[in-house]
Amino acid sequence: MDLWRKNLYVLWATQFIAMVGMNLVVPFLPFFIRTLGVTDEAEVTRWSGLVFAGPFVSSFFATPFWGNMGDKYGRKPMVIRALIGLAASQILIGFSQTVFQVFVFRILQGAISGFIASALALVSTSAPKNRVGYALGVLQSASAGGVVLGPFFGGVLADLVGFREIFFITAVMCMVGALAVIYGVEEVRDTSADRMKFSVFDNYKLMYANKQLRLVALCLVVGQVSVLMVEPIFALFVESFKTDTAYIATLAGSIFSVTGLFSTVSAPWWGKRNDRKGYKKGLFIGMTLTGVAYIGHNLVTGLLQLAVLRALLGFARGGVLPALYSLANLHAPPERRGGIIAIASSMTILGNMLGPVLGGIVASHTGIREMFLVNSALALVVAFVIWKMMEDAQTLSAPKGITQETARTE
Repeated sequence: MDLWRKNLYVLWATQFIAMVGMNLVVPFLPFFIRTLGVTDEAEVTRWSGLVFAGPFVSSFFATPFWGNMGDKYGRKPMVIRALIGLAASQILIGFSQTVFQVFVFRILQGAISGFIASALALVSTSAPKNRVGYALGVLQSASAGGVVLGPFFGGVLADLVGFREIFFITAVMCMVGALAVIYGVEEVRDTSADRMKFSVFDNYKLMYANKQLRLVALCLVVGQVSVLMVEPIFALFVESFKTDTAYIATLAGSIFSVTGLFSTVSAPWWGKRNDRKGYKKGLFIGMTLTGVAYIGHNLVTGLLQLAVLRALLGFARGGVLPALYSLANLHAPPERRGGIIAIASSMTILGNMLGPVLGGIVASHTGIREMFLVNSALALVVAFVIWKMMEDAQTLSAPKGITQETARTE
C-alpha cells in the first residue's frame, strides 16, 4: 500500500475515534454542570454556554501556533501531542469538583489540541498533488461522522455509566488514537533550512498578502457562519410544524443529523471530483447548492420536505471544507503548509463560534424562516467570491511552486 494511503486510513480512523469522543459530552453538558452544585437554571444555561464555547476560543488562538510548530519540527509529533493533550484534559475534567474547574480545563483542551489542523497538514503534504482533494475529503468524512455519532453515543453512555465516566472513556479513545499514529503513520520530514525561518505572524502576513489565501480565509469564515447560524434555533423550527409527537427533541436531532450523514458520505466523492475538475468549480457548485437549500428551508411546509433539504445541504457541504483546505494547501509554500492550513482551520473555528451567536440574534429580530434567507445570502456571497476567483485564475500567473497546469485546474 502506498505510504500516503496508509497514513490517510490510519488518520481517518484516529480522527473518527477522536471526534466521536470529543462529541460524547454534547448531550449531557448542562446535566453534568448541575451535578457540580449549579442549581439555578439561568446559571446552568450561562455556564453551559461558557463551557461549550471555551475550547473553541482557545483553539482559535492556539491552532496557528501548533501549525507553525508542525512545519518546524514535524506534523506527526503535533498529531500525537494533540491527542495526548486531549486525553489529559478529559481526565482533568473528569476529576473536576466545580464548574469553574471544568471551564478552565475546557479552555486548556482547546489550547493544547490542534489535532484536526495537524492531521490535515500531514495528509495534504504526503498525498500526491492530484489526490489532495480526495485525501482531505476522506479525512473530512471522519470529522463529520464523529460529529453525527458522538452525541448519540454520548446520550446512551450517560444513561448507562454516568457523566464523569464518559470523560475517562474519551481519554482512553484519544490515547488509542495516539498509539495508532505512533505506530501506524510515517512522515517524510522536510529537512530544508527554510522551514525554520517563519513565525506564526509571518504566516498571518502571507495569508493577508496572498489574494487567493485571503479569499479562502474569508470563504471559510462566512461559509461556516452561514451553516452554523441555524444551530441554536433548529429545534424551534421543527417544533413550529406542530407535529403530534412527544419526542420533538429526538425528531429535531434526527432531521438535523441528516446533514452530517450526507456530508460524511459525499465528502470523498467531492474530493475525487474536485481533483479532476478543479477545487474552485466544486466550491462554486457546493456553495450555490447550499444557498438554494436554505431558500428551500424558508419555503418548506412539511418535515419530510425539510429532511430532503437537509440531505441536499449535507451533500453540498461535503465538498466545501476539503476544497477550501485544498486551495490553502495549493497556494502555501511547502515549508509553510502546516502553518497556513492551521490558520485556515482557525478561520473555520471563528465561523463556528460566530454562527450560533449571529443566528440567535438574527432569528430574534427577523423570525426563523426569514433567517434562512440570510443564510442563503451568505452562502451565495461565498459562491460569488469563488466565481470571481475562477475569473482571476484565467488572468493571474500561477503562484510560486505551482505549475500552470495545476493553476488552471484549481
